[in-house]
Amino acid sequence: MITRIVLADDHVIVRDGLRSLLEQHTDMEIVGEAENGLDAVRITVGKEPHVVVMDASMPTLNGIEATRRIRAQRPAVRVICLSMHCENGFVSAMLEAGAAGYLLKDCASEELVRAIHVVMAGQVYLCSGIGRVIAEHFKVGNGDANASVFSILTEKERTVLQLLAEGHSTKQIAERLKLSAKTIASHREHIMQKTGIPNIAGLTKYAIQQGLTSLDT
Repeated sequence: MITRIVLADDHVIVRDGLRSLLEQHTDMEIVGEAENGLDAVRITVGKEPHVVVMDASMPTLNGIEATRRIRAQRPAVRVICLSMHCENGFVSAMLEAGAAGYLLKDCASEELVRAIHVVMAGQVYLCSGIGRVIAEHFKVGNGDANASVFSILTEKERTVLQLLAEGHSTKQIAERLKLSAKTIASHREHIMQKTGIPNIAGLTKYAIQQGLTSLDT
């Protein structure tokens, strides 16, 4: 059987590298590419691939929220996360969103093909570095997991935070999300109250630290 794959990463050079790697295997076919989370969801719903290789930090909608939406609409699709982040809260949030695999980007070229085969067999694949993080998480308990943006904020608040951190104005966010500017301002106030961060600069730093967006974005 040919495994149908969608690549989701906001860097063209990364997608090109992944495509080059996977196209060497005759049992794999790239059926779509996305440069942000919203496109990843749209293309996945339309193309119905077997696997989505998902960058965790993308503009407009991050990989965690995109994974959550994909799994809700296409539960048979396996999502493999590619990320630079290895923090407990971040990894846990991605797995809770429904990811079947988690790879750090620096080992993706060596392990991605293996990960695809594993998740296609119905199993979960974690690269060695992430496996150690998960093991340590269970050894010491939840630790600071409650401080994660994914436990503090609602899905809508996380979306607003990401867009704020990416430089969008209240009006732009309202138009994008089809909400009123007053509602967006209310979300912003709730975000500041819940995080204890009183300004946009601080929220931007927090969003980057939590993996909602990146400096590149």
